[in-house]
Amino acid sequence: MVEYAGYEMPVEYTGITMEHLAVRNAAGIFDASHMGEFWVKGEGALELLQYITTNDVEALNVGQAQYSCFPNGNGGIVDDLIVYRHASDKFMLVVNASNSEKDWQWINKHNTFGADLENASDRMALIALQGPRAIDILQPLVKKDLSELPAFHFITESLEKIGEVIISATGYTGAGGFELYCYNEGAAILWDALIDRGKMFGLIPAGLAARDTLRLEMGYCLYGNDINETTSPIEAGLGWIVKLKTKGRFIDRERIEQQKQSGVKRKLVGLEMIERGIPRKDYLVYNKEQAEIGVITSGTMSPSLQKGIGMAYIAASEAYPENEVLVQIRSKMIKAQTVKLPFLKK
Repeated sequence: MVEYAGYEMPVEYTGITMEHLAVRNAAGIFDASHMGEFWVKGEGALELLQYITTNDVEALNVGQAQYSCFPNGNGGIVDDLIVYRHASDKFMLVVNASNSEKDWQWINKHNTFGADLENASDRMALIALQGPRAIDILQPLVKKDLSELPAFHFITESLEKIGEVIISATGYTGAGGFELYCYNEGAAILWDALIDRGKMFGLIPAGLAARDTLRLEMGYCLYGNDINETTSPIEAGLGWIVKLKTKGRFIDRERIEQQKQSGVKRKLVGLEMIERGIPRKDYLVYNKEQAEIGVITSGTMSPSLQKGIGMAYIAASEAYPENEVLVQIRSKMIKAQTVKLPFLKK
């Protein structure tokens, strides 16, 4: 257990590799109740969200969700988040725990649209049930045919003894599955029901460490590592969540538009080790001439691929696939190559 964003969080239960492979091959269950949940409602809700996020919230149908980010007005990112549309004028935002207070202040600061804001973070729990057997575990507990729930869609059901549960076909692992939001009072009951049902399918609890290795294999950004207040969505390879063609005015629009047209000096890339070694955060990256070109933002030994993988910001001129580079690990220069994300191909 470790302290994280004001919570006591499990790093691991039975071991990182065991938990990681359970999610990839069967199922794992995560307590992600540390995440922040905000409700944005009322007449000005859509206009506010269109202004403070990069993705096109208006394109969401009721029952759909989208990945997005808050640009900070200086070319960086306040946070990345998921937006859920519950009604034409009712949205739920799910933000990172470590940024929850900062995000809440940011949204309120820009709420000149008259939207009704509610911070429900302390009242809501989030359980992530991830992996290919997740549907077999969850289906008997709900009425809706979960096989008909596409990615980044959600439903709301009332479950016995638990109450209202938002069942979302999203996740941070790339292994399929669901994220389940409920009020705190029903969280332990829901967790126990999933654990009991999941035993026959190989379900085990998983902690923060496996969550990190799973997301890294998929090339998903982690706030504080791969994106922050100094990184732009374009540098981070998140241009696909910036909808310049369909949106009007939003924070940093002109700056991002300029970056898309003119290019950026550095880009976030995937790195696979050619030689034995693990690329860790803040390790420096060099080109073949041993000139410094960048820095590692996230890295690990991939349990699925059995090799060192990482993400790094490097000079844009070096950020093409299969470019051989060097990672400085202690006093040695270890060979690696740039790869197209995700590391784990489906």
